[in-house]
Amino acid sequence: MAEDVISSAVSYKVGDQDVSAFLCRPRTPGTHPALVVIQEWWGVDNHIKDVTRRFCNQGYVALAVDLYSHFGNKITADPNEAEKLMANLRHDVAMKYLNEGVNYLKAQEFVKGDRIGVVGFCMGGGYALLMACQNREIKASAPFYGQIVNEEPTEEFPVNPIDLIPRLSCHLLYFHAGQDPWITTEHANRLRDALVKHNKPGQVQSYADADHAFFNDTREVYHEKAAKDAWQKTLAFFQTHLKS
Repeated sequence: MAEDVISSAVSYKVGDQDVSAFLCRPRTPGTHPALVVIQEWWGVDNHIKDVTRRFCNQGYVALAVDLYSHFGNKITADPNEAEKLMANLRHDVAMKYLNEGVNYLKAQEFVKGDRIGVVGFCMGGGYALLMACQNREIKASAPFYGQIVNEEPTEEFPVNPIDLIPRLSCHLLYFHAGQDPWITTEHANRLRDALVKHNKPGQVQSYADADHAFFNDTREVYHEKAAKDAWQKTLAFFQTHLKS
């Protein structure tokens, strides 16, 4: 319920850059587990803010970091513009923004600093997977249809996420859409195999009839049944690994 949530725009420094973020915290006194919420390629739009509030209503401090802070906090509904923004986002810059977002949360008196997770969607799902492999402060990660295999590394994005699975340091729940033309079933199976091979605590949940971005209820690809099931599984996952 909205009255149980305190939300505000916040910022923190990464070098000389002011990084913007949308923060929601429960009005209930005391300390709470926290989540970093990572945007789709559209920016920190109303949908991402709504998801951030939804997690907050479940008892989490939730911080949606604006990865486009140095692009003027850009938000777009144009897929061509979104593609350009994502292509121009440097991996090292995004990771600095996100890692410092974790530090920002740890510094808040209302956050349980040892109970921080991450959830991300589309572009943000890829970063949620990377965070799980590169930041040991993260205790649980739920990527939604994020990049698993990067077969054409660029200067902006030189990493191949699947190669980092040996470094996975937290529990992982990855959501895959069976009809996704970008994050294919072959990619999802490679992630499953890598988790088993390296004895990592993770699983891949696939929805055969769902398309990429099935969780976004503002878009035509929204798949209500898959989205509701994924939401309940995500809450149960974070309940186990961040609240218990």
